[in-house]
Amino acid sequence: MRTIPGREIETPRATAPYAPRLAGDLVAAGAITSPLLPTSPTPTRVPPWREQLMLRGVAVAAALGSLLCVVIHRLNLTVGVIPALNVASGLLAFFLTTVWRAAAEWLGFGRGRPFTRQENTVIQTCAIACGSLAFSGCSASYIFAMDRKTYELLGPEYPGNRVEDVRNPSIGWIISFLFLVALLGPFGIVMLRKVLVIDYKLAFPGGTATALMINSLHGETESDLAGKKVHCLVKYMSFSFGWSFFKWFFSGVGDSCGFDNFPIFGFQAFKNTFYFNFNPSYVGYGLISPHIVNCSVFLGSVVSWGLLWPFISRQAGDWYPENLTSSDFRGLYGYKVFLAISIILGDGLYNLVRIFFVIAREIWYVQPKRSNHPVQALQDNKGSKQLMDEKLQTEIFLNDSIPTWFAVSGYIVLAAISAAAVPIIFPQLKWYLVLACYFLAPVIAFCNSYGMGLTNMNLAPTYGKIALFIFASLVGSSNGGVIAGLAASGIIMSIACSAADLMQDFKCGYLTLSSPKSMFVSQLTGVALGCVIAPLTMWLFWTAFDIGNPEGEYKAPFAIIFREMAILGVEGFAALPKHCLKICCAFFFAALAVNLLRDVTPARVSRFIPIPMAMALPFYIGAFFGVDMFIGTVILFVWQKIDRRDADEYAVPVASGLICGDGIWSIPSAVLSILRINPPLCMSFRPSSASR
Repeated sequence: MRTIPGREIETPRATAPYAPRLAGDLVAAGAITSPLLPTSPTPTRVPPWREQLMLRGVAVAAALGSLLCVVIHRLNLTVGVIPALNVASGLLAFFLTTVWRAAAEWLGFGRGRPFTRQENTVIQTCAIACGSLAFSGCSASYIFAMDRKTYELLGPEYPGNRVEDVRNPSIGWIISFLFLVALLGPFGIVMLRKVLVIDYKLAFPGGTATALMINSLHGETESDLAGKKVHCLVKYMSFSFGWSFFKWFFSGVGDSCGFDNFPIFGFQAFKNTFYFNFNPSYVGYGLISPHIVNCSVFLGSVVSWGLLWPFISRQAGDWYPENLTSSDFRGLYGYKVFLAISIILGDGLYNLVRIFFVIAREIWYVQPKRSNHPVQALQDNKGSKQLMDEKLQTEIFLNDSIPTWFAVSGYIVLAAISAAAVPIIFPQLKWYLVLACYFLAPVIAFCNSYGMGLTNMNLAPTYGKIALFIFASLVGSSNGGVIAGLAASGIIMSIACSAADLMQDFKCGYLTLSSPKSMFVSQLTGVALGCVIAPLTMWLFWTAFDIGNPEGEYKAPFAIIFREMAILGVEGFAALPKHCLKICCAFFFAALAVNLLRDVTPARVSRFIPIPMAMALPFYIGAFFGVDMFIGTVILFVWQKIDRRDADEYAVPVASGLICGDGIWSIPSAVLSILRINPPLCMSFRPSSASR
C-alpha cells in the first residue's frame, strides 16, 4: 500500500500488460507530456471523493448550468454551431465559487472548506453535463422538427410531409423524455474509462486544456517550471482571447464575413473549404494532439474535399438531381454524412471488438495472478521509467473505481424502464425499437468518445442523423416513421453526447487528481439538473420569440434539415443518392482494413499509417479544420527540431492557452448576441477581376 496524504491508495501490481498499439503510436509520435500538476514537490492532501462533492458545488453548478443552457439554446436557434465550453465552464466555476466563499465570509458564515482543484473539476463536470442537454437531449433540431411550424415551412405539398407527423413541444413530455433517456449515457461508457484515458492515452484536447487551467488556478506559482508554465498559459490565453475579440469586429451579420472566411489559398480552394480560418482553438488542438492524428485529419481533408466531393459534384444530374440545396440528403450532403459515418463506425467497431477481446484474454490468462484490475493500467514499457506524477494520477484514477456490475446493471435497469415508458410518450416508437436504440447506444457512445479523444469534436448530432434515418425507415411512413425517427435521434444524441462529455471530464479529472467516483456522481447530478433546466430555458425561448421563422432571428436552422431527413428515411436506403450505399460499404471495410494493418505491421511502420476515425471528421465538417490542425502540428514539429526539451515542456501550456482564450471568449460573444449587439464591420473578399 502506498500512502498519500489524506488517503491510502493501492499501487497496481506490475504484470504482463496489454499495451494497445494506439497508445504506443501516440507516445512514439510525440504525445503530450503530463500537464501541470500540483506545483509543490509533494502534493497536498487529496480529499476523499465525498469531500469533492459539496452542496455549494451543486448550487454553483446549477447556476452555471442554467447559464450554459441559455447560451447553447441561443446559439442552437441562430447559427446551429456550438463551441466547446469546458474551459469557460471551469473558469466560471472557479470565479463563482470564489465569490460564494467571499460572500459567506462577509455574511459571517465563514469561508467553509477550502476550494480545491478537485471540487473545481467536479463543478465543471456537473455544469457541462447540465448544459450539454440543451445541445443534445433538448436539442432544437429534433424537437422543433416535430412541430407544426416546421411542417408548415416545409409545406403540405412536400412529398411525405404529413400533418399526422406533428408533435408540438410541451414542458411535460420533454422533461419526462429526458429523464427516461439522458441518464443512460454515463452508465454506457464508464466501464471503458481506463481504456480510453490510460491505455489508449487519448489526448482529449479540451479536457487537457481545462485540467491545465484548473491546476494553474489552484497551484503555487513560484519561480519554478510550474510557475513558468502558468505564465505561459496566461500569456497565450490573453493573446487568444484578444485575437478572438479583435476578429469579432469584422465578422458582420451572418456567416460570410470576417477572418473565418479568409480565402488565403485562393477562391477555388476556398470554395472547397481549403483555407485557414485563424481559429486559435483549432491550432491549439494541433499542438496538443499527436502528429499522426493531425496528419490523418489533413489527409482526410485532401481525400474528401480535394478529390472525392469534387468528383461526386460533377455527377450531378446523373447520380443525384441537380439544383438541390446544400443540406439535402438526396444530393452531395447525403454522401458527406453517410460516408463519414461509415468510416467512423468501421474504426470504432474495430477498436471496440479489439478491446473486448483483449479484456477477455487478460481475464482468462492473468486474473488468477492479480486481485483488482483485469487490464493493467501502468504499462510496463521495458527500459522506460514512468514519472511519479503519472503514477499518482493512475493510482487515484483506479482507486475510486465504479464497479462494473453497478454500471451494467444500472444501464440494463434504466433501459428496461425507458423501453416501457418511451412508447407512452411516442407511440410510433415501439418498445423493441427503443431496446434496439439501447443495444446500439454503447457502441455509438464509444465511437463518439474515441473521436473526441482524438480531435475534440463531438459528433453526437451526426450519429443522431444516422439513427434518425435507420429508425424512420424501419417504422415506415404510414406508421409514423417521421416522429419515430426523430425520437430515436434524440435518444442516440443524448447518450452519445453525455458519454463523450463524461470521458473528456474523466481525462480532466485524471490530470487534476479528482476521483472518478465523484465525477460520475456529479455527471449524473448534472444530467438530472439538465433534464429540468434545459427544457425550462428552451421554453422561455419558445414562448418569448418567433422560433423557426426563416426571416426572424431564431431560425432554428437544423429543424427543417432533420424533418427532411426523417421524411427521406421512411423511404429507406433506396432514397439515398446513386452508389451512396456501395461507397459507404467500401469505406467501412477500408476502415477495418487500415486498423488491421496498423496492428499487424511493426511499430516503426504503423506509426505512419493514418487513423481512419481522424480522417473521417473533415469529410463532414470541412477541410479548414484539417488545415488548422496541420498548421498546429507543423509548428510543433519545427519547435521540436529547434529545441525538443522546450517544446515538450511548453507545448501543452501554449496549446491550452490558445484553447482557453477562445473558449472564454464564447461567453461574452454569446452575451453580445443575446443583447443583439452585432459586429460593426463585415470584412469580405472577392476576386480582383470582379472589381473591373
